[in-house]
Amino acid sequence: MRIAGVLLVALMALAPATGAQTRRAPARPAPAPPKVEPAMVQCPAVLGEGTRSKRTFCDVLIGNNPADGIIVTIPPHTGEVKLLFDLHNRHTYSAELAKTRAGFRGYTAGIGVMAMDVTLLTRAVIDSEFRSATDLFDRIVGTGPGGLKAVAPTGVEPVIVTLIDEDLGKDLRVSILGERLAEVRPDGITDVYTAAGRPIAVISNVRVEYRPPPARSTTPTRRK
Repeated sequence: MRIAGVLLVALMALAPATGAQTRRAPARPAPAPPKVEPAMVQCPAVLGEGTRSKRTFCDVLIGNNPADGIIVTIPPHTGEVKLLFDLHNRHTYSAELAKTRAGFRGYTAGIGVMAMDVTLLTRAVIDSEFRSATDLFDRIVGTGPGGLKAVAPTGVEPVIVTLIDEDLGKDLRVSILGERLAEVRPDGITDVYTAAGRPIAVISNVRVEYRPPPARSTTPTRRK
């Protein structure tokens, strides 16, 4: 009887500790998966719509004033944001010249992505050559021969820009501007263009990848 009494007391002493070990803190909700969606883009110089891709192509103009560039609005988010787009060189196509060596061009275009306070966030470069119509990325709907524009995007360079809140500040916008174009002619001479306002490249397929901010609770607070 004395032994049984000791065991009972021991079991009663262990019961609260065992219960405490089985308690778990409420699970935190898993973070929302990132969304990828078309960006809200303000394009000051629309080149046009692609006949095959159906993309909207936007000329990149040389400049250093963010207000004059291609402005992309970043949606409300939590954590970092990725700005994604395709960068192309810009070629004036001639079917007659394309049949000869005179149709050759080599392009190296440099662009910059800026915050609206003129802070340069990153640079990107597209380097490609044009020799024949197969080097064109797409043709643009227009009023030229065959219902096409002569100017067309050539080459493609995917660009990914990772943005953090320090980059953006309070203005959730960034601007894409041209910096410099080097064009190699058939005779090997390179022409360099840096004049403000000149279109030197093309972008398309502009998207943003981000996590939306947590939804606000709609549960009314209880009054004490």
